[in-house]
Amino acid sequence: MTTPGANRGLLEVFRQRHLLSLIVRKEVQIRYRGSIFGWLWSYVKPLVQFVVFFVAIGVFLGLNDRVDFFPIYLLSGITVVTFFNEAFSNGTRSLVDNAALIKKIYLPREMFPIASMMIAAVNTVPQIIVVIAISLFFGWAPSFASLGAILLALVIIAVLASGLGLFFGSINVTFRDAQSFVEIIVMIAIWASPVMYEWTQVASVVPEWLFVLYRLNPITAAVELFHYGVWFPLGPDASPLPDVWMYGLIALLTSLIALVIGQLVFRRLEGRFAQDL
Repeated sequence: MTTPGANRGLLEVFRQRHLLSLIVRKEVQIRYRGSIFGWLWSYVKPLVQFVVFFVAIGVFLGLNDRVDFFPIYLLSGITVVTFFNEAFSNGTRSLVDNAALIKKIYLPREMFPIASMMIAAVNTVPQIIVVIAISLFFGWAPSFASLGAILLALVIIAVLASGLGLFFGSINVTFRDAQSFVEIIVMIAIWASPVMYEWTQVASVVPEWLFVLYRLNPITAAVELFHYGVWFPLGPDASPLPDVWMYGLIALLTSLIALVIGQLVFRRLEGRFAQDL
């Protein structure tokens, strides 16, 4: 028998997955409420991004000549970082944004950062579809390895963003400075990974120990796994990060550790939520 009001953390969130799905569905519907074209905008935006990148960065700055299939390379990396940034940022704000609900009824408070991650995942799906559709046009042929790399990249980001969302979200309840700190992390994320550039440009200018730390960044591993799955099968002259699978598994382990730490800190601070909100 379960004690009324007992919270088993993340296990309780997924035990009440029906409530979780309702929250996710409500937030997704709110996003497109009052929109004539609705979900169509989710496909138009990455298509416009592709054209802008191809012309502005690829043609004007000449990166189409330096990096094969550069718009796909760039759009793939941005897809991963956008997923992380949205899930992490919204997860950090989720408790404060739902203060009225938290103070009125009992439900696992972890549900809000996890719902934020799932909403970000739903919003990222159209961009993934567009990236894959463009890659298919250029001759992409899916394989078990490429699909596995894409899936592993998304799992790494989902777990990492959930862990950081729990950690910073719980701190943000008492210290709103946490949200500003997260905004800085989000701003840096796209430049701390090989999205706008190739990993070889980092390897050529930093010492080996710093390059190892660069590769240990979970977002770097996720971006390169996504490149491995979508961009590399097109046959570019360049190659993905060496030992990308090994670093991908390390990134997954790092993300799981972040999730455990986030949950522990969340449980530690949870008793003050109602008071501080």
